[in-house]
Amino acid sequence: MSPRRSYDQYCSAARALDTVGDRWTLLIVRELLAGPRRYSDLHADLPGVSTDVLASRLKDMERDGLATRRRLPPPGAANVYELTGRGRELLPVLQALGAWGEAELGELRPTDAVRAHWFALPLLRALRDEGAEDEGLVEVRLEEGHFHLNVGAEDGPVYGDGPAPGEPDARLVLDTATCTAIGRGELRLPDAIRDGRVEVTGEGTLAKALRAHC
Repeated sequence: MSPRRSYDQYCSAARALDTVGDRWTLLIVRELLAGPRRYSDLHADLPGVSTDVLASRLKDMERDGLATRRRLPPPGAANVYELTGRGRELLPVLQALGAWGEAELGELRPTDAVRAHWFALPLLRALRDEGAEDEGLVEVRLEEGHFHLNVGAEDGPVYGDGPAPGEPDARLVLDTATCTAIGRGELRLPDAIRDGRVEVTGEGTLAKALRAHC
């Protein structure tokens, strides 16, 4: 393992960038916010990263206390990576970075890869912006696929790929254009619901709160 490069500046921002400033590190954190992931799953959902770079970043994250690796018991019997508590503390950093990057998102380019669960953090941010702080499970259905959000959860995965495990407190059905507009900050979630661009079903507290906004 190569020694970590440093800016050698006595500044908390510089120290933070010493740890997470390398290319791909924060995007690996984004993926691990969904819970334990196998190396092959991480590689599949980080198009463009080489196997060598991914392996190197994961080793760096283990060394720096951001992630751990463990072996799943049978029948899984696979190595998975997951965030430590320190790594999970990067969620608000990614949320703030995503909010700042809304202005840079622009239109989808022909070369842009898309994964349904990449909309998870922007939608979670939109829910929190509307005061949806109660803990609950939200399933989101897009053309690209399904994912679910664990709103208000302090431990465990922030989101997950695929349908919700069990009956969700709320289910949102919307198209990619609407989800993109919400992610870019061009459309507020209550306005999208009121205009019929987002269908909300479910009888949980979160579903009722979202419908009440309209």
